[in-house]
Amino acid sequence: MRSRFHVAPLLLAAGLLLTACSNQYGAPITDLPASAGWQPLPIGAWVLNDGLEARSMAFCPRDACARQGFAAVVAFEGAEGRRMEQALSEKPTMLARSFARLAVEKAAVKAAEQRRAGKKPAKSKPVDSITDYTRFDAAGANGILVTIRAKEAPARQGITAILYGREGDRLVVALAVSDDAEAAKRDAEAAWRSR
Repeated sequence: MRSRFHVAPLLLAAGLLLTACSNQYGAPITDLPASAGWQPLPIGAWVLNDGLEARSMAFCPRDACARQGFAAVVAFEGAEGRRMEQALSEKPTMLARSFARLAVEKAAVKAAEQRRAGKKPAKSKPVDSITDYTRFDAAGANGILVTIRAKEAPARQGITAILYGREGDRLVVALAVSDDAEAAKRDAEAAWRSR
């Protein structure tokens, strides 16, 4: 008696399902592999602003990596690309201030929600960090190293390495976040190579 179970159709169906899901994570960052603890983040269902494309994102959690980190590749086009390129080229301090302003606005929204819920919002703390930046060169890209330090504990810091350059009509940005400058640069360069 012949078996009605056929392996080929099952393999084909599994292949089609995997292909349908493969775009959910974007392109992998080849030099930051899962075997080293890096986990790709799903970006396929994200709703983004017009002119912004998330290509890949990966996170290395503290329990899987010697040094926790985050890396991403995004692309900007049109007016968004021109604005971002201008901010990165001419006014990186303005970009850092805009991130600080976003944090203040987020805290204000949270306080308003707490008041509406009848709770007393926590007093907002004054800005207790220092942000500075330096430029660096990498193969085929412009680079900025942004450091945010706690005023009261300068050893506590977060560092973002940003590499950017034109790819046709798009501005491509690779970035990495770490607590160490060399690690941030290394991971940003890995992301840049995978763009």
